[in-house]
Amino acid sequence: MANNFLTPDVIARTTLGLLTREIVLPGVVWRDFDTEFNGRVGESVTVRVPAVATAREWALDNNRASPITTDELTEDSFTVALTKVPYHSASITDEDMDLRIENFGAQVLLPQVRAIAEKIESYVATAMQGATYETELAVNGSDPYLTLVEARKALNDANVPRAERFVVVGSAIEAAILSSDRFKPLDNATGQSAFSEATIGRIAGFTVVGSNALEEDEAYCLHRTAYILATRAPAVPAGAKQGSAQAYQGLACTWTQDYDPDYLRDRSVVRAFAGAQATVNSADEVDRAVKLTLTVSS
Repeated sequence: MANNFLTPDVIARTTLGLLTREIVLPGVVWRDFDTEFNGRVGESVTVRVPAVATAREWALDNNRASPITTDELTEDSFTVALTKVPYHSASITDEDMDLRIENFGAQVLLPQVRAIAEKIESYVATAMQGATYETELAVNGSDPYLTLVEARKALNDANVPRAERFVVVGSAIEAAILSSDRFKPLDNATGQSAFSEATIGRIAGFTVVGSNALEEDEAYCLHRTAYILATRAPAVPAGAKQGSAQAYQGLACTWTQDYDPDYLRDRSVVRAFAGAQATVNSADEVDRAVKLTLTVSS
């Protein structure tokens, strides 16, 4: 059997590679602080949002009668915690291992990883849907471009960086955008990931990404720092027959395998620690994203 040649580390890395290809929403959110977690459930960390400063001017050859003005730099911060433990456990009988399974990664790990990926993505979607927004707009399906321009202005007025802006869309808003003659589709997708397949083009300065994790009539114009997601790999249990914890490109999970001799079957388990939330301002509102809801086309 093919899996006889795989070590636990290779299997875990395979799992993470599959996980990378199976998720979309985590590809548009903030992941840069993952290393600050130590992997304990409920462990929290304070994430700093850089201060925004405005430069002043000093007149050339002035009389030096007044000192320069010194401003205070104020950083925003918030706390994020690993509160979720997504997992999938599969039983594999002796007959399965000896007679039916030809490729352990494709036949066992892939379905398990898909389940983990969808669950992790749902945490990001829940964070988006459960937040309070400084700006919410109604999208008219007959011309979504105009609404996206309004969303762009709202982000500009909030001093949100212009790079790394996305609009993640449910299926109905995606269809409305694709129907717009102002939409610029990608010439061709790069790579073979689910994220590249879901990235369909550009409009009003946003990269358009479709996601089935959202309701069909909702969308979010966002900067990457509007939402945060952390995943960590749990430690391999001491009682596991074999297993490995791995991290790759900001994603983490643990694969373990044990054997139940009473029922003559193995058990393959993939699990992770995860946490997701929106970044909010002092009014507990998201100003780094704009929520969109589709209205009936006129």
